[in-house]
Amino acid sequence: MKVLFAASEAVPFIKTGGLADVIGSLPKELLKQGIDVRVVLPKYADMPQTWKEQLTGITNFTLRLGWREQYCGIQTLQYEGVTYYFLDNEYYFGRPGLYGYGDEPERFGFFSKAVLEALPHLDFKPDWIHCHDWQTGMIPVLLKAQFQRGEWFHGIKTMLTIHNLKYQGVFPIDQMKELFLLDDGYFTGTALELHGGGSFLKGGLQFADVLTTVSRTYAEEIQTPYYGEYLDSLLRYRSGDLYGIVNGIDNEQFDPMTDPHLVVNYRDSLTKKQQNKLKLQEELGLPVSAETPVISMVTRLVQQKGLDLVRHVISELLSLDAQFVILGTGEHQYEELFRWAAREYPAKLSAQIRFDDGLSRRIYAGSDLFLMPSQFEPCGIGQLIALRYRTLPIVRETGGLRDTVQPYNEFTGEGTGFSFANYNAHDMLHTVRRAVYFYRNDHEAWAHIHRNIKKLDFSWKRSAQQYIDLYEERRAE
Repeated sequence: MKVLFAASEAVPFIKTGGLADVIGSLPKELLKQGIDVRVVLPKYADMPQTWKEQLTGITNFTLRLGWREQYCGIQTLQYEGVTYYFLDNEYYFGRPGLYGYGDEPERFGFFSKAVLEALPHLDFKPDWIHCHDWQTGMIPVLLKAQFQRGEWFHGIKTMLTIHNLKYQGVFPIDQMKELFLLDDGYFTGTALELHGGGSFLKGGLQFADVLTTVSRTYAEEIQTPYYGEYLDSLLRYRSGDLYGIVNGIDNEQFDPMTDPHLVVNYRDSLTKKQQNKLKLQEELGLPVSAETPVISMVTRLVQQKGLDLVRHVISELLSLDAQFVILGTGEHQYEELFRWAAREYPAKLSAQIRFDDGLSRRIYAGSDLFLMPSQFEPCGIGQLIALRYRTLPIVRETGGLRDTVQPYNEFTGEGTGFSFANYNAHDMLHTVRRAVYFYRNDHEAWAHIHRNIKKLDFSWKRSAQQYIDLYEERRAE
């Protein structure tokens, strides 16, 4: 089985979010399970020089995009057994950052077409092109509209994974017609048209052979108007081709036994975990106290992450006998909220408004509870890392949070964390209070939840097998 992943970012080469973690870790597990998997990415200017120096040129060709004729170079390297291809065009990708430019449809239109045109230059014909998010949504469209007329492309199937339905790649129809030389029939309401423009993502949802998203619950949610971002009717129409497969994490990358950022390495020892907590409190200037629970949030500071719930009851949260640690950057209103709280309640809250991977690991290791009250969450990685570092999540029951955190039931002893169902600030507050109660007053229950967590496995092994089953089952159609 040959699979080509097409994506806009991947760890360790370039990252803005969780997509990069998936593209950096899932192919490794697929390779272990016998799949010939390769990855194609844009070659960005911001890619560290150490990686650029390891690239080997394969060839280059001229690509026609509308009226433009553009250079495309193909370079490659191997990393942890996986072959990565980088498509080189200085005009589109030789600039700072990854996203947010005015010519976004042209940049990722180039990338989508270049992925297909590059294939015959490689000694590799995939059974599947596995596309990820809107930036690659036009690959299934172009494959079926134009490229499958050529004999070389016969038999190639496409899968599109939705990592976040909110980002849809919507651009002016005239611009997309001109770039891709597609006729009017592709830009009706039953094809690419969305919000009066043309959508890369909707194109992928229409034309890919198989659709997946990153948790079973999110696959169900996005077929409803509340979560469907105006695409719910299309997703219901394609429900027979839509599958939810929960993301995993790289257990080698996130391992408290070997993590060099931690003060004390540990696996299941609550005593050693507490040593990390005491050092974290000291590092962040909080009162050092083993008895006081530390509740953390390592997150993008945006509304999706449930921060309006936190804002609504922040005084009540800070009146609890607990400490809060916030790490992240994002919208100004939330950055200022936590800066204000840190000034007003310096013994209760530490606000680290920055990106710091090493500190994030110490926070996961040094926290007792991890708060993630998301409005929606396709999968979520924070709760998975928290569980790996034996920190109990407090989550809202949505998307992947619902699929990966089982609420603690004191009557049966089942559960790996705490959760609430409604998007309601006081429901969240009640759940946080309940978690703090168990930490302070019921040590046996707390230890029991930790024993439950020890049995969990959120590595990629099981999820990779589900993808393989899907590749094999749907290839024959």
